[in-house]
Amino acid sequence: MKKEFYYPSKDGLTQIHAIEWIPETQVRGILQIAHGMVEYIDRYDRFAAFMAAQGFYVVGNDHLGHGKSVTDESQLGYFAKHDGNFCVLSDMHKLREDTKAKYPDVPYFLLGHSMGSFLARQFIEKYGEGLSGAIIMGTGYQPMATLDLGIALTAVFNKLMGGHYRSTTINNMALGAYNASFEPARTKNDWLTKDEKIVDAYTANPLNQFIFTVNGYYNLFRGMRYAQRKVNLDKIPKDLPILVISGQNDPVGEFGKGPKIIAETYRETGIKDVTLKLFPDDRHEILNELDKEAVDKYILAWIKPRM
Repeated sequence: MKKEFYYPSKDGLTQIHAIEWIPETQVRGILQIAHGMVEYIDRYDRFAAFMAAQGFYVVGNDHLGHGKSVTDESQLGYFAKHDGNFCVLSDMHKLREDTKAKYPDVPYFLLGHSMGSFLARQFIEKYGEGLSGAIIMGTGYQPMATLDLGIALTAVFNKLMGGHYRSTTINNMALGAYNASFEPARTKNDWLTKDEKIVDAYTANPLNQFIFTVNGYYNLFRGMRYAQRKVNLDKIPKDLPILVISGQNDPVGEFGKGPKIIAETYRETGIKDVTLKLFPDDRHEILNELDKEAVDKYILAWIKPRM
Protein backbone atom coordinates (compact mmCIF):
# COMPACT_ATOMS: atom_id res chain seq x y z
CA MET A 1 0.00 0.00 0.00
CA LYS A 2 1.30 3.43 -0.99
CA LYS A 3 0.34 6.56 0.95
CA GLU A 4 1.34 10.22 0.76
CA PHE A 5 1.64 12.54 3.76
CA TYR A 6 3.17 15.86 4.83
CA TYR A 7 5.15 17.06 7.84
CA PRO A 8 6.67 20.45 8.80
CA SER A 9 10.15 21.33 7.55
CA LYS A 10 12.97 22.59 9.73
CA ASP A 11 12.82 25.84 7.69
CA GLY A 12 9.63 26.76 9.58
CA LEU A 13 7.78 27.59 6.36
CA THR A 14 7.38 24.47 4.26
CA GLN A 15 5.26 21.35 4.47
CA ILE A 16 7.47 18.47 3.36
CA HIS A 17 5.84 15.91 1.09
CA ALA A 18 6.62 12.26 1.77
CA ILE A 19 5.52 8.82 0.59
CA GLU A 20 5.39 5.53 2.46
CA TRP A 21 5.20 2.09 0.86
CA ILE A 22 3.71 -0.30 3.43
CA PRO A 23 4.20 -4.06 2.90
CA GLU A 24 1.18 -6.34 3.02
CA THR A 25 3.10 -8.72 5.26
CA GLN A 26 4.80 -8.09 8.60
CA VAL A 27 7.43 -5.32 8.45
CA ARG A 28 10.87 -6.96 8.45
CA GLY A 29 12.90 -3.80 8.02
CA ILE A 30 12.81 -0.13 7.05
CA LEU A 31 14.43 1.55 4.07
CA GLN A 32 14.51 5.35 3.90
CA ILE A 33 15.37 6.85 0.50
CA ALA A 34 16.97 10.25 -0.14
CA HIS A 35 16.38 11.26 -3.76
CA GLY A 36 18.72 13.18 -6.04
CA MET A 37 18.97 16.69 -7.43
CA VAL A 38 16.16 17.95 -9.70
CA GLU A 39 13.91 14.93 -9.10
CA TYR A 40 11.45 13.70 -6.45
CA ILE A 41 10.72 10.68 -4.29
CA ASP A 42 7.95 9.18 -6.45
CA ARG A 43 10.53 8.41 -9.15
CA TYR A 44 11.59 5.56 -6.82
CA ASP A 45 8.15 3.93 -6.91
CA ARG A 46 9.23 0.83 -8.83
CA PHE A 47 12.15 0.04 -6.53
CA ALA A 48 10.17 0.95 -3.40
CA ALA A 49 7.37 -1.41 -4.44
CA PHE A 50 9.94 -4.17 -4.99
CA MET A 51 11.37 -3.69 -1.50
CA ALA A 52 7.89 -3.50 0.04
CA ALA A 53 7.12 -6.86 -1.55
CA GLN A 54 10.14 -8.22 0.37
CA GLY A 55 8.67 -7.02 3.67
CA PHE A 56 10.31 -3.61 3.92
CA TYR A 57 8.51 -0.44 4.96
CA VAL A 58 9.93 2.10 2.49
CA VAL A 59 9.71 5.83 3.09
CA GLY A 60 11.16 8.99 1.59
CA ASN A 61 10.49 12.70 1.27
CA ASP A 62 10.73 15.37 -1.40
CA HIS A 63 13.60 17.57 -0.23
CA LEU A 64 13.19 21.32 0.05
CA GLY A 65 13.03 22.78 -3.46
CA HIS A 66 11.81 19.54 -5.01
CA GLY A 67 8.63 17.73 -6.03
CA LYS A 68 5.48 18.32 -4.01
CA SER A 69 7.40 20.05 -1.22
CA VAL A 70 7.26 23.05 -3.57
CA THR A 71 4.11 25.15 -3.87
CA ASP A 72 5.56 27.89 -6.08
CA GLU A 73 7.74 27.53 -9.19
CA SER A 74 10.21 30.04 -7.79
CA GLN A 75 10.99 27.58 -4.96
CA LEU A 76 12.24 24.84 -7.29
CA GLY A 77 15.91 24.22 -6.54
CA TYR A 78 15.86 26.55 -3.50
CA PHE A 79 16.56 25.16 -0.01
CA ALA A 80 16.14 27.79 2.70
CA LYS A 81 17.32 31.34 3.38
CA HIS A 82 19.37 30.25 6.39
CA ASP A 83 21.22 26.95 6.88
CA GLY A 84 19.55 25.29 3.90
CA ASN A 85 21.74 22.21 3.88
CA PHE A 86 21.10 21.67 7.60
CA CYS A 87 17.35 22.09 7.05
CA VAL A 88 17.35 19.35 4.40
CA LEU A 89 19.29 17.00 6.68
CA SER A 90 16.99 17.83 9.59
CA ASP A 91 13.94 17.00 7.47
CA MET A 92 15.47 13.60 6.70
CA HIS A 93 16.23 13.07 10.38
CA LYS A 94 12.68 13.96 11.47
CA LEU A 95 11.32 11.44 8.97
CA ARG A 96 13.72 8.84 10.36
CA GLU A 97 12.69 9.57 13.96
CA ASP A 98 8.96 9.49 13.17
CA THR A 99 9.32 6.28 11.18
CA LYS A 100 11.42 4.57 13.82
CA ALA A 101 8.75 5.39 16.41
CA LYS A 102 6.24 3.41 14.32
CA TYR A 103 8.50 0.37 14.02
CA PRO A 104 11.03 0.58 16.88
CA ASP A 105 12.25 -3.01 16.76
CA VAL A 106 13.21 -3.58 13.13
CA PRO A 107 16.48 -2.83 11.27
CA TYR A 108 16.69 0.61 9.67
CA PHE A 109 18.58 1.25 6.41
CA LEU A 110 19.25 4.48 4.52
CA LEU A 111 19.73 4.79 0.75
CA GLY A 112 20.83 8.04 -0.87
CA HIS A 113 21.19 8.53 -4.62
CA SER A 114 23.19 11.29 -6.36
CA MET A 115 22.57 14.51 -4.38
CA GLY A 116 20.86 12.18 -1.92
CA SER A 117 24.15 10.26 -1.63
CA PHE A 118 25.94 13.43 -0.52
CA LEU A 119 23.13 14.02 1.98
CA ALA A 120 23.35 10.40 3.16
CA ARG A 121 27.11 10.75 3.62
CA GLN A 122 26.50 13.73 5.90
CA PHE A 123 23.60 11.97 7.61
CA ILE A 124 25.70 9.02 8.75
CA GLU A 125 28.25 11.48 10.13
CA LYS A 126 25.60 13.33 12.16
CA TYR A 127 22.94 10.69 12.82
CA GLY A 128 24.60 7.35 12.04
CA GLU A 129 24.01 5.74 15.42
CA GLY A 130 21.27 3.13 15.26
CA LEU A 131 21.32 2.60 11.51
CA SER A 132 21.73 -0.98 10.32
CA GLY A 133 23.35 0.06 7.05
CA ALA A 134 23.80 2.86 4.53
CA ILE A 135 23.69 2.60 0.74
CA ILE A 136 25.61 5.38 -1.01
CA MET A 137 24.46 5.31 -4.65
CA GLY A 138 25.59 7.36 -7.65
CA THR A 139 28.03 9.39 -5.59
CA GLY A 140 31.16 11.31 -6.53
CA TYR A 141 34.23 13.05 -5.20
CA GLN A 142 35.42 16.61 -5.73
CA PRO A 143 38.73 18.10 -4.53
CA MET A 144 38.30 20.51 -1.62
CA ALA A 145 39.73 23.37 -3.71
CA THR A 146 37.01 22.84 -6.33
CA LEU A 147 34.30 22.86 -3.68
CA ASP A 148 35.76 25.98 -2.05
CA LEU A 149 35.68 27.72 -5.44
CA GLY A 150 32.07 26.69 -6.00
CA ILE A 151 31.06 27.93 -2.57
CA ALA A 152 32.79 31.28 -3.10
CA LEU A 153 31.28 31.75 -6.56
CA THR A 154 27.73 30.92 -5.49
CA ALA A 155 28.11 33.18 -2.44
CA VAL A 156 28.97 36.09 -4.75
CA PHE A 157 26.01 35.39 -7.04
CA ASN A 158 23.76 35.06 -4.00
CA LYS A 159 24.87 38.45 -2.68
CA LEU A 160 24.59 40.24 -6.02
CA MET A 161 21.53 38.56 -7.55
CA GLY A 162 19.69 36.94 -4.62
CA GLY A 163 19.33 33.30 -3.62
CA HIS A 164 16.58 32.57 -6.14
CA TYR A 165 18.77 33.53 -9.10
CA ARG A 166 19.42 30.73 -11.59
CA SER A 167 22.88 30.94 -13.14
CA THR A 168 23.42 29.03 -16.38
CA THR A 169 27.16 29.55 -15.84
CA ILE A 170 27.17 27.72 -12.51
CA ASN A 171 24.75 25.10 -13.82
CA ASN A 172 27.00 24.38 -16.79
CA MET A 173 30.04 24.20 -14.54
CA ALA A 174 28.28 21.69 -12.30
CA LEU A 175 26.41 19.54 -14.82
CA GLY A 176 27.44 20.60 -18.32
CA ALA A 177 30.10 17.96 -18.93
CA TYR A 178 28.05 14.93 -17.89
CA ASN A 179 26.62 14.25 -21.35
CA ALA A 180 29.90 14.85 -23.20
CA SER A 181 31.05 11.23 -22.99
CA PHE A 182 27.84 10.03 -24.63
CA GLU A 183 27.97 12.25 -27.72
CA PRO A 184 26.56 12.09 -30.29
CA ALA A 185 23.67 11.95 -27.82
CA ARG A 186 19.98 11.57 -28.52
CA THR A 187 19.07 14.00 -25.70
CA LYS A 188 20.86 16.20 -23.15
CA ASN A 189 20.03 13.61 -20.48
CA ASP A 190 21.50 10.47 -22.04
CA TRP A 191 24.01 10.30 -19.18
CA LEU A 192 21.25 9.24 -16.79
CA THR A 193 20.52 5.76 -18.18
CA LYS A 194 20.55 3.67 -21.36
CA ASP A 195 16.77 3.22 -20.99
CA GLU A 196 15.36 5.70 -23.53
CA LYS A 197 11.86 5.61 -22.04
CA ILE A 198 13.19 6.80 -18.67
CA VAL A 199 15.26 9.52 -20.34
CA ASP A 200 12.29 10.76 -22.37
CA ALA A 201 9.97 10.83 -19.34
CA TYR A 202 12.62 12.74 -17.36
CA THR A 203 13.16 15.23 -20.18
CA ALA A 204 9.43 15.87 -20.54
CA ASN A 205 8.74 16.49 -16.85
CA PRO A 206 9.04 20.10 -15.58
CA LEU A 207 9.95 18.77 -12.12
CA ASN A 208 13.11 17.34 -13.68
CA GLN A 209 14.05 20.27 -15.92
CA PHE A 210 14.57 23.35 -13.75
CA ILE A 211 17.94 25.01 -13.13
CA PHE A 212 19.08 24.91 -9.52
CA THR A 213 19.13 28.28 -7.76
CA VAL A 214 22.42 29.73 -6.51
CA ASN A 215 21.05 29.11 -3.01
CA GLY A 216 20.64 25.42 -3.88
CA TYR A 217 24.13 25.12 -5.34
CA TYR A 218 25.68 27.00 -2.42
CA ASN A 219 24.14 24.57 0.06
CA LEU A 220 24.94 21.55 -2.09
CA PHE A 221 28.63 22.47 -2.32
CA ARG A 222 28.82 23.20 1.41
CA GLY A 223 27.26 19.83 2.17
CA MET A 224 29.70 18.03 -0.11
CA ARG A 225 32.62 19.75 1.62
CA TYR A 226 31.20 18.85 5.05
CA ALA A 227 30.92 15.19 4.06
CA GLN A 228 34.57 14.98 2.96
CA ARG A 229 36.17 16.58 6.02
CA LYS A 230 38.10 14.10 8.15
CA VAL A 231 36.74 15.52 11.40
CA ASN A 232 33.24 14.60 10.20
CA LEU A 233 34.21 11.26 8.65
CA ASP A 234 35.59 10.23 12.04
CA LYS A 235 32.08 10.60 13.53
CA ILE A 236 30.66 7.72 11.48
CA PRO A 237 30.04 4.65 13.68
CA LYS A 238 32.82 2.18 12.90
CA ASP A 239 30.39 -0.75 12.92
CA LEU A 240 27.99 0.81 10.38
CA PRO A 241 27.90 -1.31 7.20
CA ILE A 242 28.24 0.84 4.07
CA LEU A 243 27.57 -0.09 0.45
CA VAL A 244 29.02 2.28 -2.16
CA ILE A 245 27.26 1.39 -5.41
CA SER A 246 27.25 3.04 -8.84
CA GLY A 247 27.33 2.49 -12.56
CA GLN A 248 30.77 2.04 -14.08
CA ASN A 249 29.78 4.60 -16.73
CA ASP A 250 28.40 7.20 -14.32
CA PRO A 251 29.97 10.61 -15.08
CA VAL A 252 29.02 11.92 -11.61
CA GLY A 253 31.50 9.42 -10.19
CA GLU A 254 34.03 10.03 -12.98
CA PHE A 255 33.37 6.54 -14.35
CA GLY A 256 34.11 4.67 -11.14
CA LYS A 257 36.91 6.85 -9.80
CA GLY A 258 34.79 8.77 -7.28
CA PRO A 259 33.04 5.77 -5.67
CA LYS A 260 36.41 4.00 -5.32
CA ILE A 261 37.85 7.05 -3.50
CA ILE A 262 34.84 7.24 -1.18
CA ALA A 263 34.92 3.52 -0.37
CA GLU A 264 38.67 3.62 0.32
CA THR A 265 38.23 6.74 2.47
CA TYR A 266 35.66 4.91 4.60
CA ARG A 267 38.02 1.95 5.02
CA GLU A 268 40.88 4.25 6.00
CA THR A 269 38.57 5.91 8.52
CA GLY A 270 38.25 2.56 10.27
CA ILE A 271 34.79 1.48 9.16
CA LYS A 272 34.80 -2.31 9.30
CA ASP A 273 32.23 -3.28 6.66
CA VAL A 274 32.59 -1.34 3.40
CA THR A 275 31.47 -2.80 0.07
CA LEU A 276 32.12 -1.26 -3.36
CA LYS A 277 30.02 -2.37 -6.32
CA LEU A 278 30.20 -0.94 -9.85
CA PHE A 279 27.76 -2.24 -12.45
CA PRO A 280 29.49 -2.52 -15.86
CA ASP A 281 28.05 -0.31 -18.64
CA ASP A 282 25.47 1.28 -16.30
CA ARG A 283 25.18 5.06 -16.19
CA HIS A 284 23.99 7.34 -13.38
CA GLU A 285 20.55 6.00 -12.44
CA ILE A 286 21.23 2.33 -11.81
CA LEU A 287 17.72 1.83 -10.39
CA ASN A 288 16.43 2.92 -13.81
CA GLU A 289 18.94 1.04 -15.94
CA LEU A 290 18.24 -1.81 -18.35
CA ASP A 291 19.59 -4.27 -15.77
CA LYS A 292 17.62 -2.75 -12.88
CA GLU A 293 16.35 -6.13 -11.68
CA ALA A 294 19.95 -7.25 -11.12
CA VAL A 295 20.59 -4.04 -9.17
CA ASP A 296 17.46 -4.68 -7.06
CA LYS A 297 18.60 -8.21 -6.23
CA TYR A 298 22.14 -7.09 -5.38
CA ILE A 299 20.92 -4.43 -2.93
CA LEU A 300 18.51 -6.87 -1.28
CA ALA A 301 21.26 -9.51 -1.03
CA TRP A 302 23.56 -6.96 0.62
CA ILE A 303 20.89 -5.90 3.13
CA LYS A 304 19.69 -9.34 4.24
CA PRO A 305 22.76 -10.54 6.18
CA ARG A 306 23.03 -7.12 7.85
CA MET A 307 19.55 -7.29 9.39
